[in-house]
Amino acid sequence: MKVAVTGPTGSIGSELVRELIDNGHEVIAIIRPGSDRSKNVPQSESVRIIECDVSDYKSLHGKEKCDMFYHLAWAGTSVSSRNDTEIQANNIQYALDAAELAKNWGAKKFVGVGSQAENGPNDGPLSPSTPIRPVSSYGVAKYAAGRLCGAYCKSNSLEYNWARVLSTYGKNDSEKTLIRYVITTLVKGETPKLTKCEQKWDYIYSRDCAKALLAIGLKGIGGKTYYIGNGSMRPLREYVNDIRSIVRPESNIDYGAIDYYPDQPMMLCADISELTADTGFIPQTLFEDGIREIVNDLYPDFSSNE
Repeated sequence: MKVAVTGPTGSIGSELVRELIDNGHEVIAIIRPGSDRSKNVPQSESVRIIECDVSDYKSLHGKEKCDMFYHLAWAGTSVSSRNDTEIQANNIQYALDAAELAKNWGAKKFVGVGSQAENGPNDGPLSPSTPIRPVSSYGVAKYAAGRLCGAYCKSNSLEYNWARVLSTYGKNDSEKTLIRYVITTLVKGETPKLTKCEQKWDYIYSRDCAKALLAIGLKGIGGKTYYIGNGSMRPLREYVNDIRSIVRPESNIDYGAIDYYPDQPMMLCADISELTADTGFIPQTLFEDGIREIVNDLYPDFSSNE
């Protein structure tokens, strides 16, 4: 099967490309021209890279064919850009352009990747029945993009799924993400400065997230929205302490050094029962094992004190 993937340089997208080729599929990876993260895309004879900005997908019409299309590309994902209404509004059109490109390329299925931000703050596990109450422009745009892409696919006889992803971690994360920040700071022998880390979160390894996306593409029931996470949560401080134990156990963590950002979600957990029932997906990677892999990949010469 030939599969197109937008956003293949990110933590999830790069692992999705790897998962696809490991399962015998060909991949068309659509990346931003001149991307400094193009090296994240796995090198393989089964992967062909096309450079095209997310705003210019219409220029690719008639140039390829594919069986399935994954849309992960999204502008303005940093905390500072999540309430930039212009950037986020543009993303809605870009998602629709991606769905139209999937149709143009003859895809039979379109899978779009959303976010827990679509739901907004909640005090229980997130599932398709959880109320939608986004508080950020990012969350509003993700929700709008998902609904409009679903409507487009329905009217154009294109099978469709939307996947709302919770917190992921992996070797290709931005250095500004919490997990990468803590690992890098500890490797340097410095003290991470964090919030009080009282949040209860659900973290899933990016490779497991990619496996879930592939399972949705192959077995997901058309029209459904699935939540992707590990399916359990614990205090963020426990995750950080686990990283410290693996990287540099004697280090200090400066909890409470910075404030929570506005609208900080204090509870994130995915109810993955429907995902598991429909596709058979079950997370495979323990948090500690994922952290060890990241440290070994990024800092092969580093000797931890574990």
